Amino acid sequence: MMEQTWIILGASSTMARALMQKLAEEGAGLVLAGRRMDDLQASACDALARGAVLAEPVAFDARRPDSFQPVIDLALKQPGQINCAVFVGSMPPQAEIDADPGLLDGVIADSFTGPARFLQMLAPHLEDRGSGIVVGVGSVAGDRGRIGNYVYGGAKGGFATYLSGLRNRLGRSGVHVLTIKPGPVDTAMTQDMEDLPFMTTAEAVADDILAGIKRGRNVLYTRRIWWPIMMVIRAIPEPIFKKMSI
Repeated sequence: MMEQTWIILGASSTMARALMQKLAEEGAGLVLAGRRMDDLQASACDALARGAVLAEPVAFDARRPDSFQPVIDLALKQPGQINCAVFVGSMPPQAEIDADPGLLDGVIADSFTGPARFLQMLAPHLEDRGSGIVVGVGSVAGDRGRIGNYVYGGAKGGFATYLSGLRNRLGRSGVHVLTIKPGPVDTAMTQDMEDLPFMTTAEAVADDILAGIKRGRNVLYTRRIWWPIMMVIRAIPEPIFKKMSI
């Protein structure tokens, strides 16, 4: 098996940790990028114990572009294939953003422009190596703007469109880009929310990501039921949809 190093952006998140553990057990190298260095250090120790050939924590903040290049430089020092999985994002309640529009900037930076800028910097290196995998975690919320989370949905929708274009670009060089669209996942981000339908777990999302990579999928909903649900939601005419509370 070719040596592989995975950059995990937002490595402190529950979903990222679940994927990291599975990659470590496969013997991958890991560059764990995020803001909480103490947490990343603990994850690195866990990854090494599980079989990772490398587990290096490094500071990364989607709102600070000056933190991007050191992550890329560390990954490029490793032999073999470089991959990247993006779990960065933030979702304050829509009511808080409505009360303080200044919060919008952080949501957009965390969920769209920061990750997109990082991938734009990484893309030429993947093209030069002629291989690689990019996994971008979007959300079903990005498929259509809804009253309850339209800022977060707008950011994730923009990121999904960006990933589509990046897939078109990098696919010509042998690099595969997979867009994951989870519904509600049992994580810290959703712990205070009630009545979320078709909840899944971080471990199930990680399994779906690995299966999607093996199958060469381009876009993958998890849980799978969200694909027909969102197809129906996207098909609702706008005059009707804007009167609904979904």
